[in-house]
Amino acid sequence: MRKRSVSYREDLMKALQDKEERVAYINAALEDGDKTVLLSALKDVAEANGGISGLASKTKLARESLYRMLSREGNPELRSMEKILHSFGLKLAVRPE
Repeated sequence: MRKRSVSYREDLMKALQDKEERVAYINAALEDGDKTVLLSALKDVAEANGGISGLASKTKLARESLYRMLSREGNPELRSMEKILHSFGLKLAVRPE
């Protein structure tokens, strides 16, 4: 019997359930410098940890608003970004270059 291969997406979703993996993934997206990459990464982390509905419940933000915030055209406010990161067990930080 042939072993079923795991898709990249399945492997990513499993990895993003780990806090250290979430940190590395989001930091890599930040270093890319493209806002859409960051928003996509946040959406991936949300999907791996209960989906957008779960995120809405944890952040007390409307599901529809989260979909808009994390879309390619999204532009979340700092307060919303903090709530999203907090729901992932993370917080914003500044470090020297």
